[in-house]
Amino acid sequence: MLKPIRWKTFIPDFLRIQVGFLMFGVAIAMMIRGSLGTSAWAVLEVALSKILKITPGTMTVIMGVFVLSGALIMREKIGWGTLGNILSIGPWEDLALWLIPPVENNLPLQIAMLLVAILMMGIASAIYIGVDAGAGPRDSLMLAIKRTTGLSLRIARGIIEVTVVSIGWLLDGPVGIGTLVFALLIGPSVQWGFKILNVHPHGPEAEVPQAPED
Repeated sequence: MLKPIRWKTFIPDFLRIQVGFLMFGVAIAMMIRGSLGTSAWAVLEVALSKILKITPGTMTVIMGVFVLSGALIMREKIGWGTLGNILSIGPWEDLALWLIPPVENNLPLQIAMLLVAILMMGIASAIYIGVDAGAGPRDSLMLAIKRTTGLSLRIARGIIEVTVVSIGWLLDGPVGIGTLVFALLIGPSVQWGFKILNVHPHGPEAEVPQAPED
C-alpha cells in the first residue's frame, strides 16, 4: 500500500514539495484572513478549530490523519508525500495566519487576496502533484471512493466536497461567496499550474487534476 521512495532524488523532491506545501498553507491562510469564504475543507476545519479551541492549522493536521485513516481502511495506496502533506501544510498555515492580519470592510483587497490565494493554490498543487510522491489524504479518500464504488472522480469529489462544506456551514464555518468562487476557479487554476510548470500527471489521478486540499 506504500509507493516506493525514489532515494536518488529524495532531497530535491522533498525541498520542492515543501515549497508547494508552504504556498498551499499560505493560500489557505489568505482565504481565511480575507473573510470572503474559503475552500470546503477549510470551512469545516475552521469551524471545528473554534469548537475545539485549537488553531486551524492544528485542525488541518488532525483532519488529515482522520481522512487518511478512512482511505487506508479502503486500502488506498499512499506515499511519503501523503504523510508530508498531513504534517506540513497545517504548520505553514498557522505561521501564515500569525503573519497575515484579518481584513474586513476592504472589498478590493479581500477580492485580491481570494484570487491570489486560488492562483497560489493552483501552482502549489502542480508543484506537489509533479513530485509524484503520493496523493494528499483528501485526494486519497476520493480515489478510494472511486475505486471501491465505481463512481467517477468528479462525482466522488463532488460528494465529498458537498458533504464537508455542508457540515462546516452547519457548524458556523466561514462559508461565503469566496467558497463558490473557489469551487469555480480552482480547477482552471490547477490546470494552468500544470501548464506553466510542465507537469504531466499520470495514473488514476490524471482523469481530473485535483488540488491537494489543505
